[in-house]
Amino acid sequence: MNASSTSDQDLARATGVDEREVRAGQHTTSVYVYEAPVRLWHWINAGAIFVLALTGYFIGAPLPTMPGEASNSYVMGYIRFAHFAAGYLLAVGLVGRAYWAIVGNHHARELFTIPVFSLAYWKEVVTMLKWYAFLIPSPGRYVGHNPMARLMMFLLFLLNAVFMCVTGFALYGEGAGAGSWAHTAFGWVIPLFGQSQDVHTWHHFGMWLMIIFIVLHVYAAVREDIMGRQSIISTMISGFRTFKD
Repeated sequence: MNASSTSDQDLARATGVDEREVRAGQHTTSVYVYEAPVRLWHWINAGAIFVLALTGYFIGAPLPTMPGEASNSYVMGYIRFAHFAAGYLLAVGLVGRAYWAIVGNHHARELFTIPVFSLAYWKEVVTMLKWYAFLIPSPGRYVGHNPMARLMMFLLFLLNAVFMCVTGFALYGEGAGAGSWAHTAFGWVIPLFGQSQDVHTWHHFGMWLMIIFIVLHVYAAVREDIMGRQSIISTMISGFRTFKD
């Protein structure tokens, strides 16, 4: 080992700067996937669903009666207001997300389309099932949503979110009364289900289905970020998916 090499090693130990080790280290490749409107929608949507689930739970199982004057303890009123506001945000966000699926890049359309007639797609779904079941050492290098995530996002998130908006605005319209925009637009929903309590029950079921989806979604994202050698969580912040060699 020559003096120059020894000097470089001493400098690296002292300063942490070691260009030679950086050049010899693993390489990464980054691909721009999610545009800013998609990322912004994702996090606003996450916040809205959190508020909806929390306030929806207390609407279904109200807090005990507060002591004193009702005007001094308007807790349920605030809870209902937060629930309605978050519901509007979720609905407007879905409309905006559908618009961006039209004008954005092809990754923005993955949430709304499933290639059901593609055999190659279903083979990759099976591959991801094997990956989640610890039967294979690594997943495919998917730039956008992996096929399994794409299927679950469509079935458990998108369809359920639309269902929750429709049933939620139907119940909101029932409270607002005949003549309100919600009753005019969604008044047909309650008779379709039979009665108001049936809509409440299905709306409550949809909330728990959304919670289950979120738990699985977070688990899969964290697991794939750690074990799949490709970025998942940071991609929804920066927009870039990074693949490690």
